[in-house]
Amino acid sequence: MLRLPSHNQRFHLLLRNLSSFASKTTIFMASKHFLPSPLLPQTLSPKHFSTPSKRLLPSLSSKPIPKNHSFSLRTNGFCSLPSPSVSSPSPAYSQDLEDQPSDTRSLQILNHKLKQLGIDITECVAGRENRLKCPSCNGGESGELSLSLFISLDGYSASWLCFRAKCGWKGYTKAAADGKPSIENLGRVNKVKVTRQITVESLQLEPLCNQLTAYFAERMISSETLKRNAIMQKRSGDEIAIAFTYWRNGELVNCKYRDIVKRFWQEKDTEKILYGLDDIEDASDIIIVEGEMDKLAMEEAGFRNCVSVPDGAPPSVSKKEVPAEEQDTKYQYLWNCKEYFKKASRIILATDGDLPGQALAEELARRLGRERCWRVKWPKKNDVDHFKDANEVLMYLGPSVLKDVIDNAELYPIRGLFNFSSFFDEIDQYYHRTLGYEFGVSTGWRALDDLYNVVPGELTIVTGVPNSGKSEWIDALLCNLNEGVGWKFALCSMENKVRDHARKLLEKSIKKPFFGVGYGSNVERMSVEELEKGKKWLSDTFQLIRCENDSLPSIQWVLELARAAVLRHGVQGLVIDPYNELDHQRPVSQTETEYVSQMLTKIKRFAQHHSCHVWFVAHPRQLHHWIGAPPNLYDISGSAHFINKCDNGIVIHRNRDPDAGPVDLVQVCVRKVRNKVVGNIGDAFLSYDRVTGVYNDIDESQKK
Repeated sequence: MLRLPSHNQRFHLLLRNLSSFASKTTIFMASKHFLPSPLLPQTLSPKHFSTPSKRLLPSLSSKPIPKNHSFSLRTNGFCSLPSPSVSSPSPAYSQDLEDQPSDTRSLQILNHKLKQLGIDITECVAGRENRLKCPSCNGGESGELSLSLFISLDGYSASWLCFRAKCGWKGYTKAAADGKPSIENLGRVNKVKVTRQITVESLQLEPLCNQLTAYFAERMISSETLKRNAIMQKRSGDEIAIAFTYWRNGELVNCKYRDIVKRFWQEKDTEKILYGLDDIEDASDIIIVEGEMDKLAMEEAGFRNCVSVPDGAPPSVSKKEVPAEEQDTKYQYLWNCKEYFKKASRIILATDGDLPGQALAEELARRLGRERCWRVKWPKKNDVDHFKDANEVLMYLGPSVLKDVIDNAELYPIRGLFNFSSFFDEIDQYYHRTLGYEFGVSTGWRALDDLYNVVPGELTIVTGVPNSGKSEWIDALLCNLNEGVGWKFALCSMENKVRDHARKLLEKSIKKPFFGVGYGSNVERMSVEELEKGKKWLSDTFQLIRCENDSLPSIQWVLELARAAVLRHGVQGLVIDPYNELDHQRPVSQTETEYVSQMLTKIKRFAQHHSCHVWFVAHPRQLHHWIGAPPNLYDISGSAHFINKCDNGIVIHRNRDPDAGPVDLVQVCVRKVRNKVVGNIGDAFLSYDRVTGVYNDIDESQKK
């Protein structure tokens, strides 16, 4: 019986308090959502109730109760409830129980109802959550106490929920109606579904007539195959429909009908299973098709180990996770047949070739396990179209071609797991140089052609001591790429004001100074017409990524905007300048080295996924005892991962000593090139024009 917070004295006190809640007699009424109880008159025929189910509300106790043995509730002097005789109806409640206070009766009735469901409340406490072993799933393999049971303090009602994701059994019951509409609680209780038992005779099925046999013959299905699969017909007035009979262990479970204009319907209240289920018993290889005609076609090609889904294909793949077995109503036929797939090591998904058929294959693979699934490629019908399904291939190409299609089935793709054969087309294009940019794009400087070329989808790290011209060189490179191949770019340049950055880019493009004083006093200034033309060029070529508030931008924020620029504006290059202007907050447990590694991985994945080249400017750490030589990539502040993870590493260095050579001489040190096809390690020298910001090639004599 229900255990209250203290011992018997408090228990009796609570019962007396509970009796004060009842101000009028309770009338017991049957609800269609509850099964017959020994406490209610059994006036309904057994046909109104389903057979007992472990998942749904059982109609009988989990343990048999002898006819002459009374069902007694322990403790506190409650009277016994006599078990009803099978042959005669029982009274609604006993005379002893009628003499009890109404709340005491309710508590005892509630206990009996929960017992019928396999829920033992002997050690439970009213008014709080109780944890029990779920009678539906037995707590899974670990036997955990997954059932949460709450019994109201007045003892009138109980609700429960199993928290195991694969179970989720829930329900709600009351001792009796309390004057409130029972409809409020209908959604809380699993409904009992009655499964019809059918036979060939009860469905009035009959052998196929000559007309339908001829119809199958036109589709290359023989009489022998029709007979073995028990294809029949059903008459309805003057109309005749094909009857596809669904069998399991030699018993008729369901029947699906198809008329001559391809309308389908099934028998109501029957169990959903796969068509041809008995043909895959103990099979290690199983073929799944989308329709019964395809199942018959497979048999004509020599494959009996084939089943068809009963309900066709969905319009698209669900974006949600695969639901629990009890909630997976659309694909319940799979769960009803799961025992047949336990021995299968290879499942060939031969669904239709259209989009719904592909969606069905994906939904089946999600439930059966992609690792043991294979898929077929239907042959070409012409230069554009493919044959749609197995029956089409059988009709137009014959059984031998259909057999070859199954024999040549390929592994079902698993996200992240590939074979080189999946990339053979791309490899061929790479070999014949039809992809474009196989050798990269020239920087526009002859001196760099053998050292560094720009490849879409790569990451280039650019470093150099302060005031060496890193950002200026990248701007000049972008101008060259736009002029040479028309690339567009996204700029995340946090050290430049927009107007200053625009000036630098315009000067490099127009090759005239923005102003006519100071640095540009001796050279013709760009005209208003050239400025207007240059402004249009800026607008067409560059997209700006800028953080307009006081906060620092994170790398994730930058990449999200860069992705938008790729999709919306078709940019092929991204500049992030510099690293130390980004927000680098990280968990306390994460080192800077780990953070940099993770950040560079994100950037590389963005570059590869969007085929966008990324230039990332990173300053070197403070150099002690620096003597003017170019720094090394390992001198970058933060981590050695800057050189380890990049595809290309470049150091920009400008001469500051007039005695060592021209001060306009810029040294481009290529220190890392991952792809030997597009470059090599070495140094190149360029001449820098301070007035226009343009970098030019110089001949060997000038370099010396």
